[in-house]
Amino acid sequence: MKLFNNTISALVIAIILLLIIPLPTPVLDFMFIANLTISFVILLMAMYIREALEFSIYPSLLLITTLFRLGLNVSATRQILMNNGFAGRVIETFGSFVIQGNMIIGLVIFLIIVLVQFLVITKGSERVAEVSARFTLDAMPGKQMAIDADLSSGLITEDEAKLRRSKIQREADFFGAMDGASKFVKGDAIIALIVVFIQLVGGVLVGLMSGQGSFGEIMNIYATSTVGNGLMSQIPALLISVATGMIVTRTASEGNLNEDLASQFTGQPMALVLAGVTMFALILIGFPPLQTSLIAGGVISLGIVLLRRQRVPALAPGLPEEGTEELMSEVSFYKNIDNVYGLLSVDPISMEFGYSLIPLVDESSGGTFVDRVVMFRKHFAQEMGLVFPSVRLKDSGQLNPNQYAINIKGEKVAEGEVLVDHFLALAPSKEEDTIEGIETVEPAFGMPAKWISADKQIKAELAGYTLIDPTSVIITHLSEVIKRHAHEMLSRQEVGNILTNLKKTNEAIVNDTIPAVVPIGTLQKILSNLLREGVPIKDIETILETVADYGAAVRDIDMLTEYVRQALRRTITHRFAEAGQLKVISLDANIENQIMAAVKKVDNGSYLALDPHVIQDIITATTREIDKIRDLVTQPIVLTSPIVRVYFKKLVDEFFLGTVVLSFSEIDASIKIQALGNISTANLGGSIAGT
Repeated sequence: MKLFNNTISALVIAIILLLIIPLPTPVLDFMFIANLTISFVILLMAMYIREALEFSIYPSLLLITTLFRLGLNVSATRQILMNNGFAGRVIETFGSFVIQGNMIIGLVIFLIIVLVQFLVITKGSERVAEVSARFTLDAMPGKQMAIDADLSSGLITEDEAKLRRSKIQREADFFGAMDGASKFVKGDAIIALIVVFIQLVGGVLVGLMSGQGSFGEIMNIYATSTVGNGLMSQIPALLISVATGMIVTRTASEGNLNEDLASQFTGQPMALVLAGVTMFALILIGFPPLQTSLIAGGVISLGIVLLRRQRVPALAPGLPEEGTEELMSEVSFYKNIDNVYGLLSVDPISMEFGYSLIPLVDESSGGTFVDRVVMFRKHFAQEMGLVFPSVRLKDSGQLNPNQYAINIKGEKVAEGEVLVDHFLALAPSKEEDTIEGIETVEPAFGMPAKWISADKQIKAELAGYTLIDPTSVIITHLSEVIKRHAHEMLSRQEVGNILTNLKKTNEAIVNDTIPAVVPIGTLQKILSNLLREGVPIKDIETILETVADYGAAVRDIDMLTEYVRQALRRTITHRFAEAGQLKVISLDANIENQIMAAVKKVDNGSYLALDPHVIQDIITATTREIDKIRDLVTQPIVLTSPIVRVYFKKLVDEFFLGTVVLSFSEIDASIKIQALGNISTANLGGSIAGT
């Protein structure tokens, strides 16, 4: 292998020397034949590769072959001018075959070949390479983030992530190199025209000065040599230009060129039949009947044969032919019982879209929905410490064209409706709501809104409206649903991924706690309790340390969660406080005493056994206080003593889902607490007041 590497280096040096050292005509013939052979090999390799990176050395090879042709061109020019127009049998044969005794025709044919290569193939390949390089580089950050997200969610291993990153980098390097290397072929075509002019003029001058014959004879000799040399340089250049075009346009293919042509052309037999019929019709306007009939008949026959192959005969009388092939393939597929089990899997998160919304999520149509989901996954992981699973996207004929549905574990939990070519407009106030539009409700937060057309965008912005594009509406709705159901998405496998990630920095705490103190199932329930109330679990190290401290003595999962919440007081405080202040509603001590007296202990935990009338009084008092401060705060917060918090939270969640309940032990000492009200049943005359 080392010897081969040195040989390649020596050949590159030899190619450079061709520009200086004259070659005898037999060696020159050998070099021209080798150049033509190499060009054919490169063209065929470009046809058989499946993706550009399979021929990653092509940019360097393009430079070497271009330099090789220039060296041969210079050597041939030297021989033509020094050897009375003779530069070997290859050039003489090519020139004589093309000119056929007519110098003007030969020069025209050569000029056409050069212009086709320069203006059509080389120019197009150069543009495709330039665009591919730009878009490949622009797409790199998104691809890298997608790989990081898949790695974090456990969909791929570290080795697979490294391979994908390496491939992305190689793609960027390849198309960047192709963008520059395509200029070599362009320059080769330009220099070919200049060399032809120099050879022809210089040859005629040399012939006249040496007295080779008449002007016509000299022109014929040097025109033949010039055209032969030009063709022997430009035909290999043309082949390599075609190979360049094939390589840079293979990005959307899955097989090699032969496989793609065969599968895609034969996949549409009706197109062949219609094309053949159209060709037959051209006979009516004067096309030669024999040749046209042969081609049209062949195309129609091929189309009919392919159509018959696609049809499957009926299995029995009464069975329809349409769909029989699909029916048989489905039956044979589900004969394997393992494939039936595949139907039992449930997607953690999935979304269904009406057909009008498909362009929003289809990347090939310019949709950015998938990229937005990837970025939200990153933001959610940084904020909450949980990597939610991939969102499966699919179209649905059961939804209205503008509808979408969000499913958690196979069941619909939310739905909405958006208009693709409109903006969702939120008015600054009811009095300033002057823009006409379609009345609706913002799906994520239930606020009144309007759908306005794009031509009213500027007017609405000047009027102070908040405008949201359809994709952002869906993403916002999805994000709120994921936040609300995050505790359901925390599987034991994801907990295992979190612990595996923590082991990289603190393996001791993981080994000392799981399963030595508590099993992984208990940790999962604690983390789920935190996520259910919107508490981030990203400080998993503190969570494990707290569980390790109390887990051996406390078996009640709710109580363990309370200890963890107190350890995360800084995180909880910063999440719910605003400007160093926490605006809360306090809970009356009488209610707290009544709640604690009603707590019943059981083997695996505890529950609250309150009289229904007492519950009614507590909820009535809570409703009254929350309504008082609804205009002052965005989210009501009830402050209780630590021992009561978990029971009061379970109680109010039955009536006020999403109400934040905190205990004094969860508030950081640096935060100022402002009490806006007090939940008390003293003024209700209810059961608690009279107890």
